Amino acid sequence: MSVPAMMRAAAIDRFGGPEVLTIHTLPVPVPDAREVLIALDTAGVGSWDAEMRAGWSPSGRTRFPLVLGTDGSGTIADVGANVRRLEIGDRVYSYSFDNPKGGFYAEYVAVAGERVAHIPDRLDFKRAGAIATTGLTALQGVDDALHVKKRESVAVHGAAGGVGTLAVQFAKLRGALVFAIASGADGIKLVRRLGAAAAVDGKHDDVAIAAHRFAPDGIDAILATVGGEPLEHLIDVLRGGGRVAYPNGVEPEPKRRPDIRIIPYDATPGVREFARLNRAVEAVKLKVPIAAEYPLAEAARAHERLAAGHVLGKIVLRIRRP
Repeated sequence: MSVPAMMRAAAIDRFGGPEVLTIHTLPVPVPDAREVLIALDTAGVGSWDAEMRAGWSPSGRTRFPLVLGTDGSGTIADVGANVRRLEIGDRVYSYSFDNPKGGFYAEYVAVAGERVAHIPDRLDFKRAGAIATTGLTALQGVDDALHVKKRESVAVHGAAGGVGTLAVQFAKLRGALVFAIASGADGIKLVRRLGAAAAVDGKHDDVAIAAHRFAPDGIDAILATVGGEPLEHLIDVLRGGGRVAYPNGVEPEPKRRPDIRIIPYDATPGVREFARLNRAVEAVKLKVPIAAEYPLAEAARAHERLAAGHVLGKIVLRIRRP
C-alpha cells in the first residue's frame, strides 16, 4: 500500500471552543517496531475529545498541533517489524487514549499493535469506527466492574448515549433485565428498541418510583454514564449490597453510601479485551446507533453538535473521501 509523506488532520493549535479545530497538513506518522499504521476510514467523536480541545490533558502536557480522537477504523497501511498478528490490508479498529503519535482525526494514525483488532464481520467501517472506545467501556462495565449475572435487574443511566446504547445490549446478552434511563421520547424509543425491558425519561419522570415499580425488591446494579440528581435517586432504589459502576470522568461522581459498592473504572484496550468485545458484538448482533456523521473537514461542526447535547448514540467523522 502506497503511503504518502503528508496527510490531512483536524487538529488544534491552542485550547478553546469548536472553532479552534481546523484542518492541518501534517507528516504521516511512522510506526515503530511494535506499531501499525492505519489508513483511517472513520473516527469516533466523544465528550473526552471536547474536554481535551478545551484544555484538559490526561498526561498534564500538550504539544501543538494536537490531533484529537481516541478511536477509529480503517485499513492497515504499514506494520512494524515486530508485529505478527496484523498484516497490510487488514480491516481493523482501534482505541488508543492520548495516543503518543497523534489522534484519529486524521487520514493516518500510528498505534501500538496490541490496541488494534480485526473488525467483527457484522460491522462496517462506520460502525466499527464508532465503538472502539464505547464498546470496551460498555462491555467492561457490564462484565468486569459489575459482574452482571443472569436474571439480575440492571439499570443503565444515560442509556441513549454512545456507551449506554451498547451497555443495554451487553447487559441483556448476559441475561439481565435492563431498566434504562434516557432522555426524551426519542431516547426512550431507541433504548426500548435495543432491548431495555423498561425505560424512563431521566429529566421528566420520577426515576426512583419507576425503578421501584420495575424491581420492588431493589435494583441489583447500576451502570452510570452520567451523574447528577437523577442518578442519586436511582441509587436510593439499590438493594443492600448493590453496586454502581461508572467510567472515570463522569461528573458529579456518585456519593459514597454504606452497604453500596461504588466502582469507578477505565476501559482497557488489549488483544484479549478486543477479542472479548468481538465475541459480544457477534453474539448480541450489536446495533450501533449513529447520531450524526461529518466529513473530516467539518470536525468543528461535529464538536458543535456534541456541545448541543441530546446525542443518541455516537457522532462520527468520515475520514476517507468517497
